[in-house]
Amino acid sequence: MYGLIWLTDLKSKMDSVDLLIMLTCAVCHDLDHTGYNNAYQINARTELALRYNDISPLENHHCAVAFEILEKTESNIFRNLSMDQYKRIREGIIKCILATDMTRHNEILNRFKSILPAFDFTNKDHREVLMMILIKVSDISNEARPMEVAEPWLDCLLQEFYNQSDKEKLEGLPVTPFMDRDKVNKPSSQTGFIRFVLLPLFIELANLFPCLEQHIIDPVRKALDYYTEMEKALEREKQVRAQSENAAKSKETTVGTPSSADSRTEALPEASTPGAQ
Repeated sequence: MYGLIWLTDLKSKMDSVDLLIMLTCAVCHDLDHTGYNNAYQINARTELALRYNDISPLENHHCAVAFEILEKTESNIFRNLSMDQYKRIREGIIKCILATDMTRHNEILNRFKSILPAFDFTNKDHREVLMMILIKVSDISNEARPMEVAEPWLDCLLQEFYNQSDKEKLEGLPVTPFMDRDKVNKPSSQTGFIRFVLLPLFIELANLFPCLEQHIIDPVRKALDYYTEMEKALEREKQVRAQSENAAKSKETTVGTPSSADSRTEALPEASTPGAQ
């Protein structure tokens, strides 16, 4: 988030309160995450899902935990602000953190696309949508990092996904398709996510801030190339393995079946023992 604010020079376009909202959201947006997504919370009827009536249970929880911490004297960074400023900040933080619920992704992206041709930084509604887009981009921007940084984090995320699908199977719940270790691997998970989620979102933000092209779009396209090649390599390896297995089975069948010459030999009567009548 700080990088996006700095690269786009937002401090000259938005006031300090908006910047404070976004930076606070970046710190707090996943507080006390359980490691299981909203689909699991709802299907398993967890305490969080029941508390928030199945409406963005995790994101509502992150907000609640954030403000519990911020209400403490030793961590209340808003204590010197006016009541009106605090109200605005609280409202902004809640809106932005709730925007990270991926079930709202298309809704928020379409809102941004609709205002983009006539975007106006003096328009409060426009700024609020932009702030939601910025926290969303920050939230899922791992692939914009250098590969040596991004890939280890991806491995951790995939393990979290696999853990959830294992738990869903164990508990007889619907299995989240993109988390199923029997159906999804690292490259296949990333190529689809980059093509259909990351790039469409990042490209729209870069339409407003062209300077972001080299910083968030180019690296993500390189990541797509990297995982596409990995996916092809795995597919080739799979084909070679299948061919080897088929060859081995064919060989076993050949060894286990008498040849025609052997069959003819077996059909001949036994030779008489010399001298025997």
